[in-house]
Amino acid sequence: MDIDLTPKAPKRSYGGEGGSYTSWSPEDLPMLRVASIGASKLHLHTCGFAAPSYSDSSKVAYVLEGSGVCGLTVPEAEREKVIPVKEGDALAIPFGYISWWFNPNDSDLTVLFLGDTSKGHQPGRFTDFHLTGPTGIFTGFTPEFVSRAWDLSETDVAKLVHNQSSMGIVKLKDSQKMPAPSAKDRDGLVVNCYEAPLDVDIKGGGCVVVLNSKNLPAVELVSLGADLVRLRGGAMCSPGFSCDSAYQVTYVVKGSGRVQVVGVDGKRVLETKVSGGQLFIVPRFFVVSKIADPEGMEWFSIITTPNPVFSHLAGRTSVWKAISPEVLEASFDTTSELEQLFRSKRTSDEIFFPAK
Repeated sequence: MDIDLTPKAPKRSYGGEGGSYTSWSPEDLPMLRVASIGASKLHLHTCGFAAPSYSDSSKVAYVLEGSGVCGLTVPEAEREKVIPVKEGDALAIPFGYISWWFNPNDSDLTVLFLGDTSKGHQPGRFTDFHLTGPTGIFTGFTPEFVSRAWDLSETDVAKLVHNQSSMGIVKLKDSQKMPAPSAKDRDGLVVNCYEAPLDVDIKGGGCVVVLNSKNLPAVELVSLGADLVRLRGGAMCSPGFSCDSAYQVTYVVKGSGRVQVVGVDGKRVLETKVSGGQLFIVPRFFVVSKIADPEGMEWFSIITTPNPVFSHLAGRTSVWKAISPEVLEASFDTTSELEQLFRSKRTSDEIFFPAK
């Protein structure tokens, strides 16, 4: 597999006084097209408003910084969900669901979107459909059709369809009223990765919160799994791979570290340093390992299956511990003494190995 896996940062797609929308393109990051994955970020300043839109792709949204409000309209629902969101929140947004975002606070709100574009118009890229503004759906219909659909005069239709001159993101006036968020609307739709129970917690090594159909039922609707990993300074994440044919899409939230990926025939296909703001994708069945720099490293990942299964190649739960001694001796062409020494190591460490 000869393809560039180099981690990349996003590029600005559009924006204005209210904020900006950036995205990763399959031209810059070819694995997006190979894996049919889309990736983008929404950045809203104070009073920034991302107007209602829907996408051709299912997504997981992760709040990287700040707090605000997300409006989510479920098909055939009587009312929208108005969800308060904050740093560390993860939401599953199926394709076709209408969403909007608003930042009423003094600090910026930044949201990461990772999702499956296999059913979308362009593999590796989200196609979003705006309901209002200069690229809104109803700018394409004739005034007659919109007038009939909305039961309004063509004069009123023209005001509604053409008054908004900003595309996608606007800065609202202080006097503009917005719906109040409800904590109840978070139920079943949002999990905060900083507050959820830890699935793995290794002293001095790191911790993991896994999002799956148990703690976030909506991930079943998007057919994706996700996790937030915090690796302590100098610690190592065990070499491992997804054993259920899934791609791993990783965004570095903060910190930095080194990454190695090994693929077919033992070929090292990636060896690089990654830092906050970069994204990279691990191909199916390829083995990846990471070592954090002294300040540690934190990343958010999606996996292209709602309940992912991983095999690790080091540590207490590694496949080496399950394979019989005779098979290891024969496979490594080594002595029983060295095999016993090998087996005796990492008997208590699981997934993360603290710095020595």
